[in-house]
Amino acid sequence: MTERVAIVTGASSGIGREAAIRLGRDGFAVVIGYGGSRAGAEQTVKEVEQAGGSAIAVQADVADETAMSALFDRAEAEFGGVDVVVNAAGIMPLAPLAELDLDVFDQVVRTNLRGTFVVDQQAARRVRDGGAIVNISSSLTLLARPAYSAYAASKGGVEAITLILARELRGRNITVNAVAPGPTATPLFLNGKPQELIDRITAEPPLERLGRPEDIAEIIAFLAGPARWINGQVIYANGGSAA
Repeated sequence: MTERVAIVTGASSGIGREAAIRLGRDGFAVVIGYGGSRAGAEQTVKEVEQAGGSAIAVQADVADETAMSALFDRAEAEFGGVDVVVNAAGIMPLAPLAELDLDVFDQVVRTNLRGTFVVDQQAARRVRDGGAIVNISSSLTLLARPAYSAYAASKGGVEAITLILARELRGRNITVNAVAPGPTATPLFLNGKPQELIDRITAEPPLERLGRPEDIAEIIAFLAGPARWINGQVIYANGGSAA
């Protein structure tokens, strides 16, 4: 089989890292996009290679269109093209709406919403016919927890972008979907939370555990590969947590 090529943003840790490793296991060449943690990105490269794929790490701000264009250029120069794009970069500062600093709100929108738009814009222009685009939303668009207003609002925008882009790519056999995880044991979720809160959230779903990054990576790999009849959808992956 001709080697397929994936770009995964936010791949230095968490869901992005596990998605990259999972795609490597499927034989993809993976471009590890990262923002700040070079050491984390290099560790992901090693784990992708151990899983059977090939990988390179490229630093780029997802909200910077020039940097993202250069990342896609690098993918094409290194591996010959792009078949799959997984946009897993994101930030999640928490505060009640009345208390959230508007500069922080702007950062959330820049990374999570503008970042998705910029990455998807490059993907729409460059992903080869027959490919897949997978954005990461959040079950918080349904669960509506206090303190998550900025994050959930940015992810609601991600879902809108996803559904519209799927329709705009008519005729190219490219699927566009979003995965919306519930609480998942990543640094993004765990950092700064008291153990009591983590324990309470862990007990909520019928499966009585937090999601694991590997759980979400399996869904991403499915959408990136065999799931050709799933298009323009948001897949909620939260173990049965109720809104």
